[in-house]
Amino acid sequence: MKDLDLWENIKNGNKGALKKLHNKYYYQMFLYTIKSTEGNTALAEELVSDCFMKLWEQRNKTEIKNSVEHYLFLMLHNGIVDHFRKKRIFTEPLEKDFIAPADEKEFDDQKQYARLYKAVKKLPEQCRKILELAVYDSLSYSEIAEKLHISRNTVKTQMGRAYKSLREILDPKDFNFFLVFRKRNTEN
Repeated sequence: MKDLDLWENIKNGNKGALKKLHNKYYYQMFLYTIKSTEGNTALAEELVSDCFMKLWEQRNKTEIKNSVEHYLFLMLHNGIVDHFRKKRIFTEPLEKDFIAPADEKEFDDQKQYARLYKAVKKLPEQCRKILELAVYDSLSYSEIAEKLHISRNTVKTQMGRAYKSLREILDPKDFNFFLVFRKRNTEN
């Protein structure tokens, strides 16, 4: 079902359509929000949930004619800014700039990140933990082995399994995106 059709159903009070829209965009919105909350996953989840609740509550007052996705991200962006404004004293400026939502053409990268995030979450716990340390923290196999109190060979084996699983779960375009993402993170 297309987003605008879902939106029409939401406006008519269909909670199932809201759930479909939530499931479709949750991971993208969560990843977008996690950047602004400096890794605070609980706050990111709360802000995304608030966005969907607000969408539901204001469904009769809201007109979306072009892109539901873009509207959701604008709404989320405003929610993030409002959250941080409420936390500061009114005479103080906001300490950081918040990333404005991308235009519609730039959502493809965010969708790929969301698919990668979902795929990594499907890995067995130890395999996922090792992959995350290698990719997100840019640790070497030796550093991971030391940190987790396991052998370097175990790390190497688990990384091989992680790559094999991701290759099976992801389509080739997303897997190549993952490899580029990994290479970029290890170079920084």
